[in-house]
Amino acid sequence: MHTPPSPPGAERTDGSSVRIGALVPLTRPGWVEAGQHLLAGIELAVREVNDAGGIGGRPLELLVRDTAADPQRAAAAVDELARLGVAAVAGEYHSVVARAAAARADALGLPFLCSSAVLDALTEQPTQWVARIAPAQSHGWQIYADFLLGAGHHRIAVATQPSVYWASGVRILREYLAPRGGTVVELDVRALDPAAVCDELVGHRATALLLLVGHPDPAVPIVRAVRRDRRLAGILIGAPAGQPEFPEWAGLLGGDGAAIPFLRYLPEVLGPLGARVGTALRERLGQAPSFVAFEGYDTVLVLAEVLRARFADEAGAAEPWSRVAVEGTRGQIRFSRTPGIGVRQWTWAPTQVVDRDPAEPDRFRILHAG
Repeated sequence: MHTPPSPPGAERTDGSSVRIGALVPLTRPGWVEAGQHLLAGIELAVREVNDAGGIGGRPLELLVRDTAADPQRAAAAVDELARLGVAAVAGEYHSVVARAAAARADALGLPFLCSSAVLDALTEQPTQWVARIAPAQSHGWQIYADFLLGAGHHRIAVATQPSVYWASGVRILREYLAPRGGTVVELDVRALDPAAVCDELVGHRATALLLLVGHPDPAVPIVRAVRRDRRLAGILIGAPAGQPEFPEWAGLLGGDGAAIPFLRYLPEVLGPLGARVGTALRERLGQAPSFVAFEGYDTVLVLAEVLRARFADEAGAAEPWSRVAVEGTRGQIRFSRTPGIGVRQWTWAPTQVVDRDPAEPDRFRILHAG
């Protein structure tokens, strides 16, 4: 593995700012709403770190780059940020984009803390330069599978599109459910319109349909079609990837978007820090903050701690995550090596299965916790 003689940003000792890069999807086809929440959390934490004295008296300077859900664009952004002397890179929501960013950061010896992407194989091989706040997909989706089994669902259909992320999700579900009496059938939405998806659900006698597809299309049309099909009145619609988390979902679907369980990475009750940050994020966003906003905030808290230690002791720069212990908005964050995962991983953020209450779609109900 390539290790540069001195890490990017380490030569900046003249009292100037400490630069960090932020990768976020802010334009389509990226999930813009998720990107806005992620950036809100990052920006709030940067402001608070600077209000508290910065990094050894030097302010954090945030350089934001829009990935637009494009892996090549993200990799190019990492190269650009390295040339600009950033000390670290943070962020990203889309797993395939974060994987591209992680590969470039690893090659450059540039610390990258992934905020929200969950794909287990974030890097092809173990690396000392990349760490992750969000739980791995296998962890969260197995919790989701436990919820399905506990609710009596063993015949599961998944509406899918081609994607490394969706394919990984199908594999996790199939491998976890099969030994427990569950079956998973894939419905390729490239070949099936929403009406045909409904026919397939009836034919397979599925009791649950999981949306492993993009938002808003084709997820929203599929939900509308299933909700209106009397043959499917008893079917559960689920979205483990979290599409119903954001207000846009409720705005597009109204009551049809309720009672669709998804994964959310929050504790049942936020502690004092989480509650204070939640209030500040609500003011910044003009709406209730999602778990993604908290992930962004926690990312900067961790990076600030890493950078303080790094600038105080450059000998620790080659293993930036090993000594981190930070009280985040959702619990204490420490990183470890986890079997099957090549990056340093927080094990684990609190994980819930929640849905929107049909009686009050702006309110979330906790259905299961892992």
